[in-house]
Amino acid sequence: MRRARSAAGAFIVAALTLLAVQLPAGSAHAAGPRVNLEVLVVTDGSTPVSAIENQLTIEGVPHTTVDLNDPARPTITTAFLQDSVNGSPRAKYQGVVLPNANPFVDQAEMTALAAFERSFGIRQVDAYVYPSPSVGLNSPGFAGTLDGTTANLTTSGLSGPFRYLKGPVRFEDNSPSVGESYGYLASPLPDDPARGASYVPFLTATADGQTGSMGGVYTHDGGRSELVLTYAYNSGQRQFRLVGHGIISWLTKGLHLGYARSYFSVHVDDVFLPDERWSSDDNCTPGEDCAPGVTTTPIRMTPEDVTAAVNWQTQHNFKFDMYFNGAGSVEAIERNGSDPLTTSLVNNRGRFRWANHTYEHPYLGCRQDVTVVPWRCQTDATGNTLWVSKTTIKDQIARNRTWAAGKGISSPTGELVTGEHSGLKILPQQPVDNPNLASALNETGVRWIGSDASRDKNQRAVGNALTVPRYPMSNYFNVGTRSEMVDEYNWIYTSRANGGSGICEDNPATVTCIQPLDTATGYDAHIIPVDSRITESHILANDPRPHYVHQSNLAEDRILYPMLEHILGAYRAAFAANAP
Repeated sequence: MRRARSAAGAFIVAALTLLAVQLPAGSAHAAGPRVNLEVLVVTDGSTPVSAIENQLTIEGVPHTTVDLNDPARPTITTAFLQDSVNGSPRAKYQGVVLPNANPFVDQAEMTALAAFERSFGIRQVDAYVYPSPSVGLNSPGFAGTLDGTTANLTTSGLSGPFRYLKGPVRFEDNSPSVGESYGYLASPLPDDPARGASYVPFLTATADGQTGSMGGVYTHDGGRSELVLTYAYNSGQRQFRLVGHGIISWLTKGLHLGYARSYFSVHVDDVFLPDERWSSDDNCTPGEDCAPGVTTTPIRMTPEDVTAAVNWQTQHNFKFDMYFNGAGSVEAIERNGSDPLTTSLVNNRGRFRWANHTYEHPYLGCRQDVTVVPWRCQTDATGNTLWVSKTTIKDQIARNRTWAAGKGISSPTGELVTGEHSGLKILPQQPVDNPNLASALNETGVRWIGSDASRDKNQRAVGNALTVPRYPMSNYFNVGTRSEMVDEYNWIYTSRANGGSGICEDNPATVTCIQPLDTATGYDAHIIPVDSRITESHILANDPRPHYVHQSNLAEDRILYPMLEHILGAYRAAFAANAP
């Protein structure tokens, strides 16, 4: 995240420098027209406009929104669109987004906008239009659902604003019973040199035997350029996320404030420790929510799993971040006299990134009362919460650093993930951070502390440190095999009548009930596609938050690898090798 911020600052400086070098020497201002680096969005509340506006937001591109449904909105006039500065004409906006080619009731607004675009060479995006001669297209050859269709970027698109993609743009088809995408395919009208009219397709597709354009640039009316899109979409759909950045790049001619990248990193927690195993018989995890006496065999990586991890990283050009607990190694050696896992990981220490996960993985928030389920915070006689001390927190950080140094493992002193993200607030039991946490981080030089993005998504300060929200992947810490993973997944996501916990019934707003999955096939057939889609949505949303799993997912069935291969495969099939 530090690198992202640094690069973002460099990009903005570079953009401003590019503007600055256009100024004549000794001039107080540019001799020609000026253009503000800001986009005008005119919305009617439809999802395609909202999707483009969201793309502007996540990239950090400044924009002003005018809502056509707001009776108090400003009128689009020449004065609204442009003015002058020190005698030089100035465009207040570098690009315009409209719901369609002409959404105004008062045509004086469209006239003013068209004149503004011609005068300054400003581009316009028509978020969703019906094909017609008014946008350079014939009537549609196809109209209907596009679910599962693979569209393709043309040579013009791939050599221009969409050059970060390989070409194929696959439309989602998440439910066979629900139409998710609707659109039109149409052929362009012949160029009309007399009128200066032409249409250059960027995105084409074939459906029901009909091939046509679903996105292209219509140039007309004295040089006005409109990017015409003839299919509906929303900001969450993969097909929009793939082309969203290209739409912004085309609109702004490649020069705008903001920053967009694809981010994906995977933190592997509990390295050197064993993780407790899910009990399929009792639907619980020992040490978490099982009744006394329920036991299972813990899950811990082996040297063979380390070799598999090293080889997998090499084959897929992807490196893991290993969040380690040194006590797991020490306890194994004390118990057995040696620990082949420690030997293997230390011998391969240069193959991974490493970061501090505390020495023993204790809970560092309030003192827990685990005699009840769910647990609660212990209190003193007057009802005050009892907290883990600052001394204990500092000791867990320092001892893990010392242990790692003794093994030649290098890890950044400024980075930390506590066990279970403890110390940070967790609802409902602990609504505030441990008051001893901030000073412990300050005194040990921690500047970045991992948090759970499913509970605490926004970055915030904890003393001198900032949280790094991490997305949990659907590879549970307490499973080592596919069948265990599916069994626990079924327990969470199926109704009581189907043998599940009923959590989905009790929380219908946030959890959807499913039919029980086959324990032999459910992981590959259902869990991988669903979680991969969620993870890919983060990658495509300019989101630098990392993802996390546990060492158990690299052991036994090694269930993490097929999940990652699905995610990386889908990404690399869509994006060019030089995509940022």
